Amino acid sequence: MKYRDLIVDAMKGHGADYCEIRIEETDNTRLTYRGNSLDAIAQTSGLGGNVRAATKGGWGFASFNSLSDLSNKVSDAVAQSKVVGSSKTELGCVEPTIDIVPAHIVEDPFAFTLDEKKRKMDHYNDLVWSVAGINSADIIYGDTSRKTFFGNSDGSYIEQEQIHVITRISAQARRGGDVQQAGFSIGSQGDYGLVENLDSQVIDAAKRAVGLLDAKSLDGGERTVILDPVLAGVFVHEAFGHLSEGDNVYENQKLKEIMYMGRKFGGKHLNFTDGAVIPELRGSYKYDDEGTPATLTPLVREGELVGRLHSRETAARLGEKPTGNARAISYNFPPIVRMTNTIIEPGDATLDDLLAGVNDGVYVRNWYGGMTQHEMFTFSSGEAYMIRNGEIQEAVRPVMLTGNLFETLENLDGIGNDLGMNQGGGCGKGGQSPLPVSNGSPHIRIQNCLISGA
Repeated sequence: MKYRDLIVDAMKGHGADYCEIRIEETDNTRLTYRGNSLDAIAQTSGLGGNVRAATKGGWGFASFNSLSDLSNKVSDAVAQSKVVGSSKTELGCVEPTIDIVPAHIVEDPFAFTLDEKKRKMDHYNDLVWSVAGINSADIIYGDTSRKTFFGNSDGSYIEQEQIHVITRISAQARRGGDVQQAGFSIGSQGDYGLVENLDSQVIDAAKRAVGLLDAKSLDGGERTVILDPVLAGVFVHEAFGHLSEGDNVYENQKLKEIMYMGRKFGGKHLNFTDGAVIPELRGSYKYDDEGTPATLTPLVREGELVGRLHSRETAARLGEKPTGNARAISYNFPPIVRMTNTIIEPGDATLDDLLAGVNDGVYVRNWYGGMTQHEMFTFSSGEAYMIRNGEIQEAVRPVMLTGNLFETLENLDGIGNDLGMNQGGGCGKGGQSPLPVSNGSPHIRIQNCLISGA
């Protein structure tokens, strides 16, 4: 085990209530296109790590790029913890583990040369510009290998590797001062095949951008809205998932008041789940960055709040069990509570069932972004189409969806049976972005949803 002796020796006689060391080896590739040409290309490798120590409830943290003075870094972190600690260190119980976890690989991106990756992205860039009316394009390709070596004073030692691949392709069309865009983001864990055979998707995105110049904008107001699995997945992640993170709850009195166990959010068809043990997704892993085994955590069951996400510290503070959701984007940061794979569980309805009876509604797909503030949310769709008499019809310009989470969940009256996953994004929190996550849902229907032109 590569760094085990080094970690164990550095923690000897640490003098804190708890101590952990995480060492990381990383390799990254990134290509970025702006306009009609390659803007930046990079291949980087890194080695570094950090020490966390807890004494009397206070935490110390020290990161490093050299392994030569690891014992001193332990001393620094312990000294910090003793300065700020004034109560009692409480951590949720986790059995010590010794394990080696190899990367999940379908088609290894590191088996392809940088030149091969560039030729592939050059090809997609050429396809975007082959569509008449395109004014600009943005293309990003990235792959990352992250090997972590974790040990703590409880006796755990875990080696774990993950490989991620992502791409984002966006096309823009302009007519005078009117600019419209369309695109897609996709990602995988350990599968370069993700970025192959995308020709039809690239051309479709470019054509949609041009077509939106002639599409009408909708007037704002309340309508029946049907969300596709991608946008519905973003909805459950942003609007509900962050409210389920244990650190957000115990640090905010308002969230304690509105996110109490047993609270009713809507009908019995509402079932939300988060879990890194769901296999082969971007938010999947065997152990989190505190060495806690991954779990599957029910958040809402039949419309009732039944669980939330935890690190060892937040679990102890709220009298609950660790869920394996302590994550750090790199060794420069301590782990904090983060989502993994967050989903709305499937229901029984088909898309046709959800469309039935909708005489004047909007079908929204894909996403561009959004924001939340406690229970209030705003999301921008990537695509929007009119629904008339139960049928999806012409495209309109993308819209924004705005509302109160709890009112919206009461108005969420239909859930499809066609679960789909969105793996193209990343999550931001506490300055750590973009953390690999996935989210998903079936199609969902929301009554009286406030929309406005994006």
